[in-house]
Amino acid sequence: MVSIAVPALRGQTQAPGPSGTGVAAQGQSSGGESGNEDRGGNASYPPSPSFTSSQNPFLSSVPEAKPEPGVLQLSFKEAMQRALRNNLGLLLASDSSLAARGQKWQELSHLLPNVSVAATQSAAQIDLAALGFRFNFPGISSVVGPIGTFDARGYVTAPLFDWHYWQRERGAQANESASRYRYNDARELVVLAAGNEYLLTIAAASRVDAAQAQVESSQALYNKARDQQTAGLVPAIDALRAQVELQTRQQQLIVTRNNYAKQKLLFARTIGLATGQEFTLTERVPYAPLAAMELDEALRRAYLSRADYQAARLQVESAERFRSAATAEHLPSIDLGGNYGAAGVNVGNSHGVFQVGATLAIPIFAGGRARADALEADATLRQNRQQLDNLRGQIDYDVRSALLDLAAAADQVSVARSSLDLANQTLEQARDRFTAGVADNLEVVQAQETVASANENYINSLYSHNVAKLSLARAIGFAEQGVKQYLESK
Repeated sequence: MVSIAVPALRGQTQAPGPSGTGVAAQGQSSGGESGNEDRGGNASYPPSPSFTSSQNPFLSSVPEAKPEPGVLQLSFKEAMQRALRNNLGLLLASDSSLAARGQKWQELSHLLPNVSVAATQSAAQIDLAALGFRFNFPGISSVVGPIGTFDARGYVTAPLFDWHYWQRERGAQANESASRYRYNDARELVVLAAGNEYLLTIAAASRVDAAQAQVESSQALYNKARDQQTAGLVPAIDALRAQVELQTRQQQLIVTRNNYAKQKLLFARTIGLATGQEFTLTERVPYAPLAAMELDEALRRAYLSRADYQAARLQVESAERFRSAATAEHLPSIDLGGNYGAAGVNVGNSHGVFQVGATLAIPIFAGGRARADALEADATLRQNRQQLDNLRGQIDYDVRSALLDLAAAADQVSVARSSLDLANQTLEQARDRFTAGVADNLEVVQAQETVASANENYINSLYSHNVAKLSLARAIGFAEQGVKQYLESK
């Protein structure tokens, strides 16, 4: 049985993907990604990924040979095309499918005729005395020859009945069909992994923009506080407080830029960009609500469309065939064999010869090998059936969990957007109060931190909502088409 590793996608737990869908929680809190937090409670940068490309083939690729000149403008569609062309997980799945095809032909070879031809021209001289014929007749030599022999024939052997190999061939055929489904499933996982990395890269870019805006806001506050201190309108602590806030935001900007650059490297590794290729993403995947899907309809589509479920079903069928083949090892088999050609002293002095016959082979005792093969095949069959039953339950969980995540993520986007608007209004009022001299800049600093936290939560909620779409597309077996439909710019 050929297995495909499922990629654990890196991201937030706000819209955690179900086990088996390729989306895995990385220990983030509901307020943002785990890692260093600023004084507003928001995550200032994402944590290190728990899966690296060296551990997961779906986060790895075979890079393209040469980078393209200039900065590559990379759309979502082009990124998916490159991933489907270069991703290591899909390349390995393709090789596994090729190996399954080879196994099928190997089993089929036992049922097909074997045809060969051979031609021999030889000469021999025999010493009868050396063979034990010691005599001494006048005029008769004990040495015979040289004797010329010519033989040219075509040979054919063909099985007429062998239930053992017949069942093995059918089992290998089912396994080849399962490998094609596994390849289709790998395509979905590649799109899922690449889509998630695209979203993470967009989120990282948004964090850089937000951090840059926070630095500019802190710089303006610091300039205002310093001017007012010089004019004797505010105490020195206001300027010091504004300077500390500015440097804190500058530090966070450095961190977010570094994480954005590293995320771009991870994304390039996933889709197979050439080493050193400069690129920018042309899409931002804004929030777009997704119409709710009925649970029964989603489950029906999942059981019909999930390639991994179809592969598991065919794997059970393959195991059944191999078990039947193992129990048939004690059955008789009939083979047909024959040859036809010409034989004689030489080519010019030869005539037609042939031989044909059938063989009935009846196994009597093979040292318990048939029983051992049957026990192993039966164990494999039970395991495959259990895995199929487990996958059916997993699909039910995947669909239900994805629908719940999608609904929750949509609500999170709405709340986060409202919170960001309120935080910006609070910051504006705090600035007005500070400018009017009715309050110190502590309110402004606190309002800036609130805006930073609201920005982070809004970025996370957008990412979580789009990841929930990915999870739903994967859960119903619609990832390759659905990811493009849900995320690609119209």
